[in-house]
Amino acid sequence: MNPSTILRRFIFSMIFVAGAATAADKPNILILATGGTIAGSADSQTQAGYTSGQVGVDILINAVPQIKEIANISGEQVANVGSQDMSDAIWLELAERVNTLLGQSKVDGIVITHGTDTIEETGYFLNLVVNSGKPVVLTAAMRPSTALSADGPLNIYNAVAVAADKNAANRGVLVVVNDDIHGARSIVKTNATDVQTFKSPEYGLMGVSLYGQHRWFRTPFRLNTKSSAFSVKGVDKLPRVDVLYVTADMSTDLIDAAVANGAKGIVTAGVGNGNMTGAALKAVAAAVKKGVVVVRATRVPSGSVGRNVEVNDDEIGTVVAGELSPAKARVLLKLALLKTSDAAKIQRLFDTY
Repeated sequence: MNPSTILRRFIFSMIFVAGAATAADKPNILILATGGTIAGSADSQTQAGYTSGQVGVDILINAVPQIKEIANISGEQVANVGSQDMSDAIWLELAERVNTLLGQSKVDGIVITHGTDTIEETGYFLNLVVNSGKPVVLTAAMRPSTALSADGPLNIYNAVAVAADKNAANRGVLVVVNDDIHGARSIVKTNATDVQTFKSPEYGLMGVSLYGQHRWFRTPFRLNTKSSAFSVKGVDKLPRVDVLYVTADMSTDLIDAAVANGAKGIVTAGVGNGNMTGAALKAVAAAVKKGVVVVRATRVPSGSVGRNVEVNDDEIGTVVAGELSPAKARVLLKLALLKTSDAAKIQRLFDTY
């Protein structure tokens, strides 16, 4: 064998080994797709109307080839719906799959693509029932995949980069959108159409991600993921909890109807400090006496509902949501009702999670 052939084979073998070592050194990130605008499509790049959940996970991955420089990527399609159609059944399936995958040593983190409408609810649900400290990162888009200047690809890139970052571990479930890293407990959608729709109004961002480079600001102060006592293992149905929007002169029929139709819990999206009309408060008291757990939240975008401030919660038997939005209070109440229907115990869970 001549020297030049030997040299070529040596160089080829070194390239192969280096490539293998590089792949071995990369974290293994799995992308679970559930649909949403990020997987939506439209007939034109510039039209407002589109259909959610039209693009599969493989297309989403191939649209961002740069993520393969960050991690070893694989994908699964869990659902393909607009997030307005997100359901308890999909939540339970998603939670089971996430927990199963994170229990495998070969999986280092998970990214979940989701619609923006209910991403804060799904994120908070997973924040309570995932039993691992490995990174779980949700991401979404306000523009469909076919749009001019679609925001989905960069959001996916940053989400994968965050999931691949060891510093993301033990921070609870995260949501990465528009260069921001939010905690699932704090994120709120604040605008119907604006790309910069998501805020964390009470406690601020977890960090920021700029083209995969991260700055971390804080960690969660409430129990979550591997420190959470909640589990949906073996659960095939969650209790019904209704959210009722409080207005001036609201009809008490809404409260009565929720009770009559089998609600095990009610969350009131109250005015101001979780308040409601006197008549509504009497209807709530009657519901509590029938064994329905009622949580007082507020329809106001930020602020915390205080216990025994303008409403005597101890006397009526109601629970207060603190700074949780009505939608997230509903998520926590659903899980709390799997454990107990005692209002005092549920209040302690709201103070803890």
